[in-house]
Amino acid sequence: MLPPTPYDACEKVSTRATSISMVRYRGNDYSVPVACAHHEVQVRGYVGEVVIGAGTEVIARHRRSYEKAGMIFDPLHFLPLLERKVGALDQAAPLQGWDLPEEFATLRRLLEARMGKPGKREYVQVLRLLETFEMSHVHGAVRQALDLGAIGYDAVKHLVLCRIERRPPRLDLDIYPYRSRLRQLETAITSE
Repeated sequence: MLPPTPYDACEKVSTRATSISMVRYRGNDYSVPVACAHHEVQVRGYVGEVVIGAGTEVIARHRRSYEKAGMIFDPLHFLPLLERKVGALDQAAPLQGWDLPEEFATLRRLLEARMGKPGKREYVQVLRLLETFEMSHVHGAVRQALDLGAIGYDAVKHLVLCRIERRPPRLDLDIYPYRSRLRQLETAITSE
């Protein structure tokens, strides 16, 4: 006779997330959202995946690593912290090797050239859109914002929502006073 529910073929371990939002499983550390640091979590280790939960909610999924002493990051887990500490943006280990489309780097350079440190914060806010929306929507909105010269988090978010709702954007381009200077900066950056 079969059991009433399917067997979950995994190893289950209860543990606690560290102060740096990592959970150790089988000799490797896997990231969890920064809000879960110091919390009790349950780890389910499958053959190809590690699933981490808190209560009844799944908070992280990672491809399982069979290396030893590895650190497996999901960059999205650390964006809320980086939004508060933008000075760490360039040195943040979880972001190293994050393969984002080229337009994201262009957006970052333009935001920083236009606004300085607040531009870094706006860039992280744009990255945080990936917590909610698909990469294809955010990437398309970043591309469109660059084309329009409407560089800023609010413009990108508006364009993402327009893509999802399949409606035309209603951006007042007059509120982007940097548009002409932006074209000069973009030309200078791409010619380097």
